[in-house]
Amino acid sequence: MKQTRTINFKGIIWAKALVFLFVLQATSQQKCFKNFPAKANPETVGIQITERFLSRPHSTYGNPLKMHLPAPQITYPDVCTWLGGFWFTKATNNKELFNKLEARFQPLFTNEANLLPKPNHVDNNVFGTLPLELYMQTKNQKYLDMGMHYANTQWELPQDAKASEKKWADGGYSWQTRIWLDDMFMITSIQAQAFRATKDKKYLNRAAKEMTVYLDSIQLPNGLFYHAPAAHFSWGRGNGWMAVGMAELLRALPENNADRPKIMSAYLKMMATLKKYQAPDGMWRQVIDDETMWEETSSTAMFTYAMIVGVRKGWLNEKEYGTVARKAWITLTTNYIDKNGDVTKVCEGTNIGNSSEYYRKREGLTGDLHGQAPVLWCAYALLAPKL
Repeated sequence: MKQTRTINFKGIIWAKALVFLFVLQATSQQKCFKNFPAKANPETVGIQITERFLSRPHSTYGNPLKMHLPAPQITYPDVCTWLGGFWFTKATNNKELFNKLEARFQPLFTNEANLLPKPNHVDNNVFGTLPLELYMQTKNQKYLDMGMHYANTQWELPQDAKASEKKWADGGYSWQTRIWLDDMFMITSIQAQAFRATKDKKYLNRAAKEMTVYLDSIQLPNGLFYHAPAAHFSWGRGNGWMAVGMAELLRALPENNADRPKIMSAYLKMMATLKKYQAPDGMWRQVIDDETMWEETSSTAMFTYAMIVGVRKGWLNEKEYGTVARKAWITLTTNYIDKNGDVTKVCEGTNIGNSSEYYRKREGLTGDLHGQAPVLWCAYALLAPKL
């Protein structure tokens, strides 16, 4: 007996509609992060800033005014720029530029070994992100050994630890905890890199637990952060470290991590408020919620990176936040990078301050690595096939 087949036309129509919406969404996201003006081409910008980094000696905490001085060690602004270079060359498959970045690292095993930072502070331990990235790209064991030393010592209490450091360690946190915004990149990035290199989830779990302490301590109801418990100002770059730290941790954390919902909620709240405080030209200010402050590039680049990651990972609505990130990127690259490949209007290195005027009067430098690094991160995030 011949059977007749019923065709579900309604189901087919709905399926086609869903496919159309998916394609439309993907195309919308592509448009946000494609077809940039020539000066804003992320590959061109990435090459320019990487080559500029390679052309200069190791810095003293990123400060271009001190480039004539011998570096005391490899400092964290160099680490952040170097790491951005490794990410960028991987995203663009630029073997020649990668080889130059790796060659710059080799003397740290020999005649520049004295420049290796001591693993005794968040700003020093972040150095380990570099050898771990090199290990993941080359599989050379010496890089893994060096990098894991910095990741592990961040949780290994030293014999001469202070009582306050011991207290943090006894609670399962890093003994280097100090509740400064900067820490949430310095700690989370090295621990996330350790996870990527080893696949051991303990590194992610402890980084996530660490971040929740900072969220509870210094995040404001509107999603922004104080610089530190004693500095009640939403300093731009300080908030930038947190924005990038959350984005980095979230893109590594598995969906079933117990702390992920809290971190994601904090991230989304911060992004919504940042969107509100973006200046008409696309920039953010030295103190985010003070419209009398000057527009500053390192914070702008950090917020842009955090939003690009959020849009590409599907955490943020691409129509809302892709537009915000695109505007910031175009303004940064067309108005704030000079012919030498130096980012301008970068807030100089800044300690915690006790007045609004302290932050207002910080100098805006040209070529400071605090600004070079996050612009390079943005170029990577725009070009990487997968984040």
